[in-house]
Amino acid sequence: MYAFVDAHRATYGVEPICRTLAIAPSGYFAHRAAAADPTRRAARTQRDAQLAPRLRQLWHDERRVYGARASSGGPCSAWASPWRAARWSA
Repeated sequence: MYAFVDAHRATYGVEPICRTLAIAPSGYFAHRAAAADPTRRAARTQRDAQLAPRLRQLWHDERRVYGARASSGGPCSAWASPWRAARWSA
């Protein structure tokens, strides 16, 4: 929805579009601020952005298979938490 607001805000304005779409203008402005400055994103989003290349490489190394069978050993065990590694090996 925020892409729609971006596309039409020059014509109609942010507040009228948000009112029609039943979204808060503050949410739109927070989204724009986070897009402009990645440090304003949630900690979880920042961590996900850091892990994405590593997970993509792992997926590629595991023959592009997803799930417990693909990550039951090999490269995954090197970075998985001890709890997960113990659970997967059981």
